[in-house]
Amino acid sequence: MPDWVWLPLVLVVAVIGYGIFTFNRLVALGKRADGAWSDIDVQLKRRADLVPSLVETVKGYARHESRTLEAVVEARNQASKATSVAERSESEQGVAKAVGRLFAVAEAYPDLKASEGFQQLHRSLVDVEDHLQSARRYYNAVVRDHNTLVESFPPNVVANLTGFGARSFFQLDDEAARSAPPIRFDAAPEAGS
Repeated sequence: MPDWVWLPLVLVVAVIGYGIFTFNRLVALGKRADGAWSDIDVQLKRRADLVPSLVETVKGYARHESRTLEAVVEARNQASKATSVAERSESEQGVAKAVGRLFAVAEAYPDLKASEGFQQLHRSLVDVEDHLQSARRYYNAVVRDHNTLVESFPPNVVANLTGFGARSFFQLDDEAARSAPPIRFDAAPEAGS
């Protein structure tokens, strides 16, 4: 057999091998993204579980702040109904803003700020936010790698043939929601000051 006959066969095997390699990379990145999203979801559920306790604690001290309390509960309920990453990202911005407003209300109630229950909830919420930020960074890094592969040539040929598409980042579009609201637990002012 002449040598030139082997060349097309080697090329076909190389193309098939590259296709399999690329497909497996896409599958692995997809699974990593799913796992990373699961980590975000766990943190979002932890935060959602803290919201009712936070609302009840504030309600005991600030009964006339019902509008703020209702906004927090409504934002939490809207977030739990979100189905896509983009919807969840948007709805979680509402939760972050509502909780921020709730902490702003707490600033006006020194007894509330000093209560052990409120301080414990605050620490738990800060812990959840820290874990959430870390999980969000990891998820977005995996999505970036996935999207780069899906959009690069020649892997995009394999991605298009096998149905892989770009994934949505989990991000906060609102600059105010990107930073946690400043919360101070100063000592209560002395009476008569």
